[in-house]
Amino acid sequence: MKAAVLVEIDAPLAVKDVELTELKVGQVLVKVLVSGLCGAQLHEIRGHKGNAKFLPHLMGHEGCGVVEAVGDGVTTVKVGDKVVMHWRPGTGIEAPFPSYVLDGKSMSSGKVTTLSEYSIVSENRLTSVPQDTPPELCAILGCALTTAMGIIDNEVDLKFGESVAVIGTGGVGLNLIQAAAMKSACPIIAVDNNLTKEQMCLDIGASKFYTSIDRIEGKVDIVIDTTGIPEVISQGISILSNTGRMILVGQPAPGKFLEVMNAVNLFNGIGQSIKATQGGRTNPQEDIPRYIRLHKEGLLDVSKLITHTFTLDQINEAFDLLKSGNAGRIMIKIGV
Repeated sequence: MKAAVLVEIDAPLAVKDVELTELKVGQVLVKVLVSGLCGAQLHEIRGHKGNAKFLPHLMGHEGCGVVEAVGDGVTTVKVGDKVVMHWRPGTGIEAPFPSYVLDGKSMSSGKVTTLSEYSIVSENRLTSVPQDTPPELCAILGCALTTAMGIIDNEVDLKFGESVAVIGTGGVGLNLIQAAAMKSACPIIAVDNNLTKEQMCLDIGASKFYTSIDRIEGKVDIVIDTTGIPEVISQGISILSNTGRMILVGQPAPGKFLEVMNAVNLFNGIGQSIKATQGGRTNPQEDIPRYIRLHKEGLLDVSKLITHTFTLDQINEAFDLLKSGNAGRIMIKIGV
């Protein structure tokens, strides 16, 4: 099968022929239809996730596919099911890490990967969905959409009319704006140094768009950072209201430290809080069906979030666009 392989840190991916191995207990063979690209994969390419010792390896953690075969013990999905491929663990077996064969040698992989024609996936990284679920929706339910909805739903305790600032408007950031709008946040402030994102943000629910945090007047109830840049995070902390909550989505590079500008407010009873999130604490099997229902009823629109589509052979062109910041969610069409 054809797969995008990270062979060398901070280098272009190589599209190579990779051999599958036999399924182990709890593993599922999935034919990949569509994969999304996530900004976190740029950290992976740069070696910021401690993955250098596992080279070469496969990539991708949000996708849509069809079950081709199941290993022993698998009960939550069956052959023919359309599935969301997600990195957050759900129900089912936590299978061992899969292996593949590249150039005659064993190659390691995560428990879900999506940038290949087929993928061996742990059962608990798959959720069955109705056959009429659009593949692109199915793919972003693997990370971007569920992370954003989970943050708004589970992490920040958003109340009607509270103000929200989203810093960084890539795939997750755009989904956060839409999710905040669905929960009646007001105003919703989008911040991105790329002015080309302005209309996109306004179209999906932002009230205001700024190219820098220091242009925001007054304080904000909820600040969500997707950039992972320490200096930007410190600026975001400085605009928190007395009872403000800040959520860190973006991952700072290893060795980077955060300077908390107004740390006293975390300790003197005013009530500010700062925390990082792991995928919005999403429960895939419970949350994905709810979000699909919202989409079917026309209450959740992903058409404006997905801005570009590439093929697997164009994977490096797609990542170059992701690095530029000039895109929303990028889709890689593989088996459709």
